[in-house]
Amino acid sequence: MSKHIPTPSMDTGAIPVIPQSVRNESLKDQPPRPQPTVKVPTQIKVLIAASFLIALGYGLVAPVLPSFARSFDVGAMAATFVVSAFALTRLLFAPTSGKLITRFGERKIYSTGLLIVALGSLGAGLSVNYPMLIASRAVGGIGSVMFTVAAMGILVRNSPPAIRGRVSGYYATSFLLGNILGPVLGALAAGWGMRMPFFVYALLLFGAATVVLTKLKEELQEVNLNTQGIAVPKKALTFKEAWGFTNFRSALFTNFAVGWSVFGLQSSVIPLAAVAVLADFHRNETGYDAAARGATLAGFTLAAYAAGNALTQIYSGRMGDRIGRRPMIFAGLLLSGSVTLVFGFINHPAAFVATAVLLGIGSALLGPSLQASLSDVIGNKRSGGQPLAYYQMVSDIGLIIGPLIAGAIIDAAGFFPAFVLCASLLLVASLGWLPGFKPKFPADVAEEGYTGK
Repeated sequence: MSKHIPTPSMDTGAIPVIPQSVRNESLKDQPPRPQPTVKVPTQIKVLIAASFLIALGYGLVAPVLPSFARSFDVGAMAATFVVSAFALTRLLFAPTSGKLITRFGERKIYSTGLLIVALGSLGAGLSVNYPMLIASRAVGGIGSVMFTVAAMGILVRNSPPAIRGRVSGYYATSFLLGNILGPVLGALAAGWGMRMPFFVYALLLFGAATVVLTKLKEELQEVNLNTQGIAVPKKALTFKEAWGFTNFRSALFTNFAVGWSVFGLQSSVIPLAAVAVLADFHRNETGYDAAARGATLAGFTLAAYAAGNALTQIYSGRMGDRIGRRPMIFAGLLLSGSVTLVFGFINHPAAFVATAVLLGIGSALLGPSLQASLSDVIGNKRSGGQPLAYYQMVSDIGLIIGPLIAGAIIDAAGFFPAFVLCASLLLVASLGWLPGFKPKFPADVAEEGYTGK
């Protein structure tokens, strides 16, 4: 029998007070209200597609770049400087790109950056000598940091807070898949010559810039609204204000450590260590050419890293949205640091490849939540060009100096100390995300509802 619920008095029209026990009893019979599903905004989907095209083109260029430089009769160091010149101008222009974003907005700087990189790629493909190639790569580095920082800004301002981790995972995965497929297509198109990949890359960039200009124009131009229809104040978050957030300071050091110990490790130490592992494993075999076979093992190892990373990336972003950013970043750094340390003990090729899978999983656990944590600091309602520029800058610094120091250590003391240093940076970075630690932040600056968890 249901309890009697009082009705308004016919004499006075007054609504009597309903006892709490009666209200609770009546609520039990009501079905739970379904929670609205938060969808990925169309503008974010456009950026994800553009990211894939950019990475696909870069993957076409990367394998032929050193050999193309050597075709101008320069040495190995000059050939590798083609890569360094790109990274160096990215680093030097990062603060300026942040100011440009604050002044002109993310969409315009993103599109302009894509066009500049496209022109740089065209210049590289048309190069008639080594200095022209270096100049073209330097110009491309300027455009690269412009669109990289601007893309992060667009993601920050247009990612719904409830799914920021998932959005970061989608974006990172699209770039990763482009980097995986690019070299494959490059190998298939090897017969076109070494200049053709630069022209294809430029074409893809022009296409991506056109899509961004047309599809993002209405939402992100003069109306100054994000994709949820929220008015975005023009006052930008400064670096000084962002520095007041514990999570921002931890994110800066973490991105530096990742640039040094994950990205730098892949580009320099792992290919060299692969040769050393094969040489040790086949040391009793006469005539075995470890140097020639090492490139194959390095390729399999990097592919294994990419596979572990890609398969984990999207799911880790969802987990970060559910359980919090800090636990995911801590777990990812702890796993990545431990696995990097294990690399120093490995002397079997199969174990070397398997360990790379674990490193890919570790970096995928922390990546989306690290980006989402930065997005939480900036929020949807303001521009964060300056903090984003410095965030990107510290990663580039780690990527530039990490391989140089690792190479010096390897020459002086072998591979084990180099892996120990890389692992130590990651493990130290994990201390900034310790579970149970309550992050501090300026309440008057933080977005409403920010907790830092």
